[in-house]
Amino acid sequence: MTDSSFPPGWNEDRVRKILEHYESQSQEQAVAEDEAAYEQQTESIVKVPTGLLPAIRELIGKYQSQDTGNKT
Repeated sequence: MTDSSFPPGWNEDRVRKILEHYESQSQEQAVAEDEAAYEQQTESIVKVPTGLLPAIRELIGKYQSQDTGNKT
């Protein structure tokens, strides 16, 4: 896979590091990480129909491109 196949800011090295992180986690570490994510006040998890994902990704991209200081 070439770097041009990755989203902006991503490359093969970054993907490998993330995979290594998750593959080396114990079950307890994974659960703790998941629970901590739910406690964050700056992000939300929402269940939406799969067909809406392209529109949601577009909205998130527009939000992140704004200079609001709230980039995720």
